Amino acid sequence: MASHRRPKQSSHAYATALTATAAAAVALSTQPALADPLPDPNKKGVQAQIDRLYEEATQATEKYNGAKEKAGQLEKQVKSLQSTAARRQSGLNNLRNRLGSIAAAQYRSGGLDPSVQLLLSSDPNGFLEKAAALDRLSTQQLSELQRYETQQREVQQQRQQAAGKLKDLESTRKELGDKKKEIQGKLAQAQKLLNGLTAKERAEIAENEQRANRSSERAVLGNEASASQRAAAAFSAAKSRVGMPYVWGASGPSSFDCSGLTSWAFQQAGVSIPRTSQAQAGIGTRINALSALKPGDLIIMRTDLSHVGFYAGNGQILHSPKPGAQVRYESIAQSGMPFMWGVRI
Repeated sequence: MASHRRPKQSSHAYATALTATAAAAVALSTQPALADPLPDPNKKGVQAQIDRLYEEATQATEKYNGAKEKAGQLEKQVKSLQSTAARRQSGLNNLRNRLGSIAAAQYRSGGLDPSVQLLLSSDPNGFLEKAAALDRLSTQQLSELQRYETQQREVQQQRQQAAGKLKDLESTRKELGDKKKEIQGKLAQAQKLLNGLTAKERAEIAENEQRANRSSERAVLGNEASASQRAAAAFSAAKSRVGMPYVWGASGPSSFDCSGLTSWAFQQAGVSIPRTSQAQAGIGTRINALSALKPGDLIIMRTDLSHVGFYAGNGQILHSPKPGAQVRYESIAQSGMPFMWGVRI
C-alpha cells in the first residue's frame, strides 16, 4: 500500500509562533519514549504529577463542555416557552375582552323575563328575532368561555414549564462555574510544579513538546480511504487545523479542546454531532477493533470516555491532546491513553 507523509504547514512564521507558544506553556509530551534521560531523579515524579493534573483538567473540561451544551439547550427552551406563553396571553386578553362585550350586551337586553318583554313589546316580531339572536349569543359565549378556560390552563402550564427550566438553567450555570474553577485550579497546580523546576528542566520539557510537534509533521499516514464522504470531509477539515493550540472549552476555528476539534470538523462537513467526547462515544456505528478503523472515524480514549480524536491511518490519531499542546498526529500506542472503541459516522 502506498503511503505519504503529511506536508508541513505552509507558513514558517506561523509554525514558529506556535512553537514559541508551546514552549512558553511548558507542556509535557505524552510520548515518554521520546524524552531524553533526566538527571534529577525527582523529575520523573514531578512530570507524572503534571501529566495527571493535565489529564484531570481535560476530564473536567469535557464535563464543563457538557454543562455548557445543556445550558445552551435550556436557554433556547426557556426562550421558546416564554415566547409562546406571551403570545397565548395576548390571545387570552383578546378573548377576555370579547367575553366582556358579550356579557355587557346580554345584561343590557336581559333586564326582564323574556315572556314579559314579549307581552310589553310594541313589535313582537322584532322582539322574537332579537331573542333568537340572544340565544345564539349565549351559545357563542359558552364556546368562548370554554376556549378561555383551555387557553388559561395552557398558559399556566407553559409558565410552570418555563419556571422549571429556569431553575435547571440556574443549577447548570452553577455547575459551569464550579467546573471552570476546577479546571483553572488544576492548571494552576501544574504551573506551580513547573515553576519549581530549574530553567534547564523546563527547557527540556519544552523541547520534548517541540519534538512531539516535529514528529507530527513527519507522520506517515498511508492512503487508506475513509468509510464515507462525510467522514472524509470532517477529517480533511481537522487536518487543516494541525498546529492550532489546545485551549480548554474551545471549539474553533483557531483553538480547540479534544471534542471541540471533532465537533467543529464534522460541522464543516455539514454534520451535527454532540459537543462532548462522552456523547460522541454513543453516536454512529461502534467499531470495537482498532484494526477495523478507517481514516475519519472517531477514536474514543480513556475508560471514562473523556478524550476523542480522529483515526488518521497507520496507527495514528489526529487530536488536540492537552493544555499547552497543539493539534497534531501521534501514535495511538504511545499516546498514554487506552483505546476504548471507534465511532463511524
